[in-house]
Amino acid sequence: MKAAVYEGPRNVAVEEKPDPRIEHPCDAIVKITTTNICGSDLHMYEGRTSFEKGRIFGHENLGQVLEVGSAVRKLKVGMYVVLPFNIACGFCKQCERGLTNYCLTMQPESSAAGAAYGFADMGPYQGGQAEFLRVPYADFNALRLGEDAEERQTDYVMLADIFPTGYHATEMAGVKAGDQTVIYGAGPVGLMAAYSAVIKGAGRVWVCDFHTDRLRKAEEIGAMPIDMREQDPGEVIKEATLGLGADNGCECVGYQAHDPSGHEDASRTMNSLIENVRFTGCIGVVGVFVPEDPGGREAQPQIGDFEAKGKVPIDWGKLWFKGQKIGTGQAPVKRYNRRLRDLIAGGKAKPSWVVSHELPLDQAPDAYDHFDRRDEGWTKVILHPDGSG
Repeated sequence: MKAAVYEGPRNVAVEEKPDPRIEHPCDAIVKITTTNICGSDLHMYEGRTSFEKGRIFGHENLGQVLEVGSAVRKLKVGMYVVLPFNIACGFCKQCERGLTNYCLTMQPESSAAGAAYGFADMGPYQGGQAEFLRVPYADFNALRLGEDAEERQTDYVMLADIFPTGYHATEMAGVKAGDQTVIYGAGPVGLMAAYSAVIKGAGRVWVCDFHTDRLRKAEEIGAMPIDMREQDPGEVIKEATLGLGADNGCECVGYQAHDPSGHEDASRTMNSLIENVRFTGCIGVVGVFVPEDPGGREAQPQIGDFEAKGKVPIDWGKLWFKGQKIGTGQAPVKRYNRRLRDLIAGGKAKPSWVVSHELPLDQAPDAYDHFDRRDEGWTKVILHPDGSG
């Protein structure tokens, strides 16, 4: 099969790889029809993780069931399914608590938790930016889609990661109807967090970023853009809230946060949120932070080894003084994907509004290059390994 493979920093190649096969009675093989490039893929693409050369990218996947193992009961050949990026067993202590993002069974390292397709430090599993994908514990992990799945793939594929992840950010931040919410990052996840806040009925939603094209996307759903090259988010929010600050906030950037000139500062967005969110407010952090950053020493020389070891100097004293709460971590996609699927099916949500490009798998190298450079108009890229779209 053809697959998008990591060959070193900023080097993706579309290569022939062996077709996946059934390895366990609970497995299924899915023919991938739609798969996304995610901002998290860029950390690996840039060489800022331990992602191995020769491994297949892709953790946002949708397709048709091609083959099922002997123990699979719910899935039938030909069904369209969307796959949470979390690979979970469904029966360990964490899964029983609904924390499929920290499954103990699928992570082979006994000192770690959580597994994912094509993701650094989250198990040995190949990604879905390929023609076919093996899905472990398929009855549990695959979310079945309705009769409109084929024509609405660009909506439903967002259920694999960014829509539930954006929603998870608002859940950890405690966003509710009437709230005033600030979101740092207008990438795909930040836009989905803004969208989720709007769906929940937030009264005001600010989105902060440097990229004009992405801020325009935020405006399309009624969010208020703050271009940080021209405005100070803290001043804008204080003026709008009588100096009190936003009720809550979402961090959707992660450890490669930077200033307008491109200088990295992993603490930049976290400290801004601590400043911008009011006393006793909540902050939901879904931007990726890592315990070890191989590129941190060079990218952030003012911090050096400190940041390279995942240590971020946040304003802890101010956080404590303000009595704020922080929720962190990857989204437990299964907690949200059914309800969000039904919002899509019922016409109440259309997350595909973030999509800028639909391309065949062969164009993955160029797509990664454009997306990584944040070129104008490249807000969300979908790949079609089957040549559709």
